[in-house]
Amino acid sequence: MSNLSTELSSLLRCPLTGSRLEQSGAALVSTGTGENGERYSYPIVEGIPMLLAQAATTVPAGTGAGPAPAGE
Repeated sequence: MSNLSTELSSLLRCPLTGSRLEQSGAALVSTGTGENGERYSYPIVEGIPMLLAQAATTVPAGTGAGPAPAGE
Protein backbone atom coordinates (compact mmCIF):
# COMPACT_ATOMS: atom_id res chain seq x y z
CA MET A 1 0.00 0.00 0.00
CA SER A 2 1.27 3.45 -0.91
CA ASN A 3 0.75 6.32 1.48
CA LEU A 4 0.54 9.69 -0.20
CA SER A 5 2.20 12.68 1.40
CA THR A 6 0.04 15.08 3.38
CA GLU A 7 1.02 17.89 1.00
CA LEU A 8 -0.11 15.96 -2.08
CA SER A 9 -3.29 14.70 -0.43
CA SER A 10 -4.32 18.24 0.51
CA LEU A 11 -4.16 19.31 -3.15
CA LEU A 12 -6.07 16.44 -4.75
CA ARG A 13 -9.78 16.71 -5.56
CA CYS A 14 -12.35 14.27 -6.90
CA PRO A 15 -12.76 14.88 -10.65
CA LEU A 16 -16.49 14.03 -10.43
CA THR A 17 -17.56 15.98 -7.32
CA GLY A 18 -14.74 18.47 -6.76
CA SER A 19 -14.53 17.38 -3.12
CA ARG A 20 -11.44 16.49 -1.08
CA LEU A 21 -10.14 12.93 -1.19
CA GLU A 22 -9.17 10.78 1.78
CA GLN A 23 -6.90 7.78 1.55
CA SER A 24 -8.48 4.45 2.46
CA GLY A 25 -6.02 1.60 1.97
CA ALA A 26 -4.85 1.57 -1.65
CA ALA A 27 -7.54 4.01 -2.81
CA LEU A 28 -8.65 7.61 -2.48
CA VAL A 29 -12.33 8.17 -1.59
CA SER A 30 -14.25 11.40 -2.18
CA THR A 31 -15.54 13.21 0.89
CA GLY A 32 -18.42 14.72 -1.09
CA THR A 33 -21.23 12.96 -2.91
CA GLY A 34 -22.58 12.86 -6.44
CA GLU A 35 -26.16 13.53 -7.58
CA ASN A 36 -27.47 10.23 -6.20
CA GLY A 37 -25.57 10.43 -2.92
CA GLU A 38 -22.77 8.11 -3.99
CA ARG A 39 -19.13 8.69 -3.20
CA TYR A 40 -16.31 7.77 -5.56
CA SER A 41 -13.18 5.72 -5.01
CA TYR A 42 -10.01 5.93 -7.11
CA PRO A 43 -7.18 3.36 -7.04
CA ILE A 44 -3.59 4.20 -6.22
CA VAL A 45 -1.35 2.18 -8.56
CA GLU A 46 2.36 2.00 -7.77
CA GLY A 47 2.07 5.21 -5.74
CA ILE A 48 0.20 7.12 -8.46
CA PRO A 49 -3.44 8.14 -7.88
CA MET A 50 -5.61 7.24 -10.90
CA LEU A 51 -7.88 10.29 -10.81
CA LEU A 52 -9.78 9.59 -14.02
CA ALA A 53 -13.57 9.33 -14.20
CA GLN A 54 -13.10 6.02 -16.04
CA ALA A 55 -11.09 4.61 -13.10
CA ALA A 56 -13.71 5.59 -10.49
CA THR A 57 -15.81 3.09 -8.62
CA THR A 58 -18.89 4.12 -6.68
CA VAL A 59 -19.44 3.70 -2.98
CA PRO A 60 -23.24 3.61 -2.43
CA ALA A 61 -24.66 6.16 0.02
CA GLY A 62 -25.55 4.93 3.48
CA THR A 63 -23.99 1.49 3.08
CA GLY A 64 -20.88 -0.15 4.38
CA ALA A 65 -20.54 -1.98 1.08
CA GLY A 66 -17.32 -1.91 -0.86
CA PRO A 67 -16.93 -0.03 -4.11
CA ALA A 68 -19.00 -1.07 -7.13
CA PRO A 69 -18.02 -0.27 -10.73
CA ALA A 70 -19.12 3.24 -11.76
CA GLY A 71 -22.33 3.34 -13.74
CA GLU A 72 -23.91 0.30 -12.11
